[in-house]
Amino acid sequence: MIDAHLHLWELTPGAYSWLGPQHGALFRTYTAEEAESVLAASGVPGVGVKGAVLVQADDTLADTEAMLAVADSNPWVLGVVGWIPLERPADAETQLARFTAHPRFRGVRHLVHNDPRDNFLDLAPVRDSLRLLATQGLAFDVPDAFPRHLGATVRLARDLPELTVVLDHLGKPPLGAGTEPMARWRTDFRALAEQPNTVAKLSGLHLPGVPYTAAALRPLWEEALEAFGPERLMIGGDWPVCTLGAPYERTIGALLELLGELADAERQQVLEGTAARVYGLEG
Repeated sequence: MIDAHLHLWELTPGAYSWLGPQHGALFRTYTAEEAESVLAASGVPGVGVKGAVLVQADDTLADTEAMLAVADSNPWVLGVVGWIPLERPADAETQLARFTAHPRFRGVRHLVHNDPRDNFLDLAPVRDSLRLLATQGLAFDVPDAFPRHLGATVRLARDLPELTVVLDHLGKPPLGAGTEPMARWRTDFRALAEQPNTVAKLSGLHLPGVPYTAAALRPLWEEALEAFGPERLMIGGDWPVCTLGAPYERTIGALLELLGELADAERQQVLEGTAARVYGLEG
């Protein structure tokens, strides 16, 4: 499998402003060496992790530069989803020209859930920058979209059909929050899936009040499979964030238990085919 969602960070003054002592075990440096060890010793029977896609964890150029430097010396890093200043199209174009010179720069993400504006994805300068991404064949990841940004993600995908939009963590469905919030999430989730230029990640599903087991996650799995199909789903461990809920091997193991119900060809799409296609990892 390809792990389509993995983070690294080095705590330095001013970096990762969202991360603090309140995050417990996450409030430390996580290195490429540690990540490689975790992937190699995942302990998932019958499945080897051939590599991973590093995904930005800070809206800074420095975070992206650090990931690309890691990719230079670590063949298991198959791709990098970085950050550019989407609100400043001229600067975004300059940074894209620099970053796309690196063969493993394969997408962009912005921490929309940390932005106080509900309309970030609707802003005209942001849309201009995202059109630049599309011309470069790069994907755009949207994290933790529900409830504030999932509707905006639908509008984005509908208005920019040339852009591949990746919904991280299934948009963070409110599985343990009651019937009404889940119904709202399902409506937007289905609307997004109706756009052919969208895919979703089975990742980051350690949800408040929900036990992390295949049985508990089954409603989300069935919804995602019916809406997107295996050819538009990809698996990700969300390490090290996942460790707040379960070790890496159990995080992946619960998802693999659900994937075991698919035919071999369909399962392989979720395990690696979708990620390889969306992020251009075939080479």
